[in-house]
Amino acid sequence: MQIKELADRAGVTVKAVRYYESRGLLTPRRSGNGYRDYAEVDVQVVREIRALLSLGLTAEETLPFVDCLRAGNDRADVCPASLEAYRQRIAEIDRRVTELTALRGELAGLLHEAESYRPNPEGEKR
Repeated sequence: MQIKELADRAGVTVKAVRYYESRGLLTPRRSGNGYRDYAEVDVQVVREIRALLSLGLTAEETLPFVDCLRAGNDRADVCPASLEAYRQRIAEIDRRVTELTALRGELAGLLHEAESYRPNPEGEKR
């Protein structure tokens, strides 16, 4: 199938398909006239890439999932490398949650100080 049909069936733009190809996630054959010729499995691959990107994975981090599908698996996340990619993403989210929790604590403390601030009645700075 040509790029426009793949994009339509997978629910993405042609530009997205070209981007996935540029990142090495898709490798279409070339027809005699030079047009890209995508396989049926590419529809599932592109849908999987789109779903993973929406979860915050980078294009490169989707590669184990793509490889898993291309290996003939029904699911992209049943291979050891895919499971490890999930683990790594969860660990990164946990690190960010810890950082954001600390940042929130600092901001809450500053807010509390600002809200309870009472100027010195004699006009002197504290």
